[in-house]
Amino acid sequence: MVGTPIGNLEDASPRVLATLRQADVLLCEDTRVTSKLLARFGIRVSLMRCDQNVIAARVDGVLDRVEAGERVAFVSDAGMPGVSDPGQQLVDAALERGLPVEVIPGPSAVTCALVASGLPMDHFFFEGFLPRKAGARARRLGELSQVPGALVVYESPHRVVATLASIAEVLPARRVALVRELTKLHEEVVRELAPELVRRVAEGPEVRGECVIVIEGPVAGDFVTGSAEGGVAGPTSSVRTLDEAIAEGVAAGEPKSRLSKRLAKEFSLARSDVYARVLELG
Repeated sequence: MVGTPIGNLEDASPRVLATLRQADVLLCEDTRVTSKLLARFGIRVSLMRCDQNVIAARVDGVLDRVEAGERVAFVSDAGMPGVSDPGQQLVDAALERGLPVEVIPGPSAVTCALVASGLPMDHFFFEGFLPRKAGARARRLGELSQVPGALVVYESPHRVVATLASIAEVLPARRVALVRELTKLHEEVVRELAPELVRRVAEGPEVRGECVIVIEGPVAGDFVTGSAEGGVAGPTSSVRTLDEAIAEGVAAGEPKSRLSKRLAKEFSLARSDVYARVLELG
């Protein structure tokens, strides 16, 4: 399983290139995309299309080749295979057969976007793509609001404004970063409170390129708003739990500064937000 560049082809490591050169066959999602990477580094190897539409039918044959001693490599169009692509199915089948699986590390849009966002990421949850329909998307965001950490979402440029609008509706108190075109010439990171971000993106030029959205973890005063299509309403359970934890610490006589530091780490929140909440609750 070979991690490939998510944009800038120069991110291909020497080990990645050596693995591709030594492969007897290279499985890929799109032969046209992978051919560009191979051509850049002068690599000649047999390609086999193995995307989500055909992988189930090809798993047994591929693993037969591994058992016969061939070196089989798998790449996605970009990033780490198995993350939001069909590679996971191949790994699962290989392990069931008792065959060795080796991962050749490479770039990941998830971790790159987290770092670029500048948001607290002691804990994070990778969601992948949210539902396309607004009602289902709002309900899913309501469920995710209880995750005690940052949320990472993939989105196409055509739906990014609608998705940001849902985030602003459900989680208006959260900071959100839109990270697009990672490692490419026009890489951009825009970070604002959710309502301000959707306004800025909607009023700006047309969004282009692959997008990753990073949503801040639960914050003091966080509320999940309702929607006409069945969204949930009221404060999230994680914030209620934070308030309870603050009350316990105050009742125990714990100094406010130390209490804020401890709970900020426990709930993956900004220390300043927790301290403000401690003062607010008295």
